[in-house]
Amino acid sequence: MSEEIVLVTGGSRGIGAATARLAGARGYRVCVNYRTDAAAAAEVVESIRSSGGTAFAVQADVSRAAEVERLFRAVDQEYGPLTALVNNAGTLEQQSRLEDLDEDRLARIWAANITGPFLCAAAAVRRMSTRHGGRGGAIVNVSSRAARLGGPNEYVDYAASKGALDTMTTGLALEVAAEGIRVNSVRPGLIHTGIHALGGEPGRVDRVGPQLPMGRGGRPEEVAESILFLLSASSSYTTGAFIDLAGGR
Repeated sequence: MSEEIVLVTGGSRGIGAATARLAGARGYRVCVNYRTDAAAAAEVVESIRSSGGTAFAVQADVSRAAEVERLFRAVDQEYGPLTALVNNAGTLEQQSRLEDLDEDRLARIWAANITGPFLCAAAAVRRMSTRHGGRGGAIVNVSSRAARLGGPNEYVDYAASKGALDTMTTGLALEVAAEGIRVNSVRPGLIHTGIHALGGEPGRVDRVGPQLPMGRGGRPEEVAESILFLLSASSSYTTGAFIDLAGGR
């Protein structure tokens, strides 16, 4: 059985599901985290198992410290010491200008897109770091090209939260580089996933995609390939790096 163990937060849908499936196909033992959609998580797990892989699902709201600890303990008990974390869980809300945002929406965005990755990264470091007796590992944060573009008239709050995640990627990479842990990030652009429906425009990629230099939106599987590269030994001398997956935007 593989010694590589990956936890994918928000692994029941979109980029997370594609990443979980690809990791399973490449021999990782996979924990699929989900917050609400148990059926979708079960489908991802079954697809991995039916292809000969190993996977299980754990429900947890990763913006809550107690639930993060329960999630990581479940991985400890099921598989053993974690070797890889994909901080994928995140959200956005209805397209809006900044002047119309309220504090409750901001709190929800910060919790999902900033607090969650911080808590999960901390739990992973406590298990992976040679400073704590671990054997090292890799963390990949799923940011967004919006962090560099700003999300005007639609998602300035989402873009800002991903900017914070980028800063965390850089800081944590430097903090744990000598402790056997690599920390990197992917910044997807317009990808065909269900997240756009949360913003009120399910067809956003179809609308904007043809305007991109490559003339199309991306697929979750294309993002997953870069995530697995950053988790793998093929990127063994890479930390604090960002891969933009935005069709040239």
